[in-house]
Amino acid sequence: MKKGTKIKPEEVIAILRQVEVMISQGKTVAMACRDSAITEQTYYRWRKQFGGMQVSQAKELKNLQLENSRLKKAVAELTLEKLVLKEAISGNY
Repeated sequence: MKKGTKIKPEEVIAILRQVEVMISQGKTVAMACRDSAITEQTYYRWRKQFGGMQVSQAKELKNLQLENSRLKKAVAELTLEKLVLKEAISGNY
């Protein structure tokens, strides 16, 4: 895998399953990760985030994260507007 490329959640889950199969066949985590072209750190990070998830759950997680970021942006914009209006009302401009 190229460094810095975005990997879809479905691909991450497939790689995790592949590594788990290799580990169950007697390979070490390091060897299984090397064969899957990922680092051990990436494996453990993905396992922490996506471990035990189905593909549909990973897609739902990604959708919720996108919605959450959109809502945070909306709240930030509304807060800024509120502060500007408060300042305009108080005459401190």
